[in-house]
Amino acid sequence: MTSPTWDPGQYLRYADHRTRPFHDLLARIGPLPHEPAPRIADLGCGAGNVTALLARRWPDAHVTGYDSSPRMLERARTHTGPLLDFAEADAGTWTPTETYDLIVSNALLQWVPGHTARLPHWIGALAPGGTLAFQVPGNFDAPSHTVMRELAESPSRRDRLGGLLRHGDAVHTPAHYLEHLAAPGRTVDVWETTYLHLLQGEDPVLDWVKGTGLRPLLDALADDPVARDEFVTEYRDRLRAAYPAGPHGTVFPFRRIFAVVRTPEEQP
Repeated sequence: MTSPTWDPGQYLRYADHRTRPFHDLLARIGPLPHEPAPRIADLGCGAGNVTALLARRWPDAHVTGYDSSPRMLERARTHTGPLLDFAEADAGTWTPTETYDLIVSNALLQWVPGHTARLPHWIGALAPGGTLAFQVPGNFDAPSHTVMRELAESPSRRDRLGGLLRHGDAVHTPAHYLEHLAAPGRTVDVWETTYLHLLQGEDPVLDWVKGTGLRPLLDALADDPVARDEFVTEYRDRLRAAYPAGPHGTVFPFRRIFAVVRTPEEQP
């Protein structure tokens, strides 16, 4: 899968809603081995807004945000701190070269095919008592994604857009993650939550996915504005039917899957 072209401004339009799952993930992370100055990696840091939250919780930590998008890293580097830095890395191939007290990943792994195969590499880089924590979207069977795939795979668009989008197997069930993370001595916490985001404005669900799931299609149609606008208009109309505006805004249900695994203090 080719990494999409990211637009930090578009992505951050719903920063409060997008960041809420990270706060919930962060709340389940316990003490780290080398507090008050642990070593932390934020894998898939994006625009750096959640990396800054890590630096705020552990102000004496050395925190590095990793991302493969130069545009996102440029925005991330507007967050500054004496022990906060950012580096380019692809999560599909990133293998730690040092020991971390915490490796965290927020809404990234759905972009990494076969990502469960990467988990042992990251857990193996944790200090005794260290933590791996991540959350991924679990809404690939929601209209926001099924309609997008139906339109991309339609006969008139299949040649150009077919195969570009992630499908239901982009992430796994909570039970699947639990099976891959559990091991003797480890403490594993896996759960799911469905948020009911109440969004404001005209066509807010379309505006939301323009910052994430729609990016591969927008990239593929960038050289054909007419075809792009036709696609977006048809998609917008289908989204309006699936997510009608109500008297207080548009309700956008969004399921998330979370996992936190803590290694034993002494390796078995």
